[in-house]
Amino acid sequence: MAKESMKARERKRERMVAKFAEKRAALKAAGDYEGLQKLPRNASPVRLHNRCQLTGRPKGYMRQFGISRINFREMALQGLIPGVKKTSW
Repeated sequence: MAKESMKARERKRERMVAKFAEKRAALKAAGDYEGLQKLPRNASPVRLHNRCQLTGRPKGYMRQFGISRINFREMALQGLIPGVKKTSW
């Protein structure tokens, strides 16, 4: 489980990216790179990192489901994810 401070930091970055998205797009379209540099660093969408919605785990993230591979496996075996079943041959 990720530390609460790490999850909070990531949420803060998401809010910052959303807040400055329109301004970033306008500055980029105008070619004003000095103006872009004056924006906060966390306003850049590149600094976002996908995290598991349940645990906050940063690695092994499955984009289609929004959770980590570990939680995905547990939930799939319990039958909590529709249309997913364990394969055997």
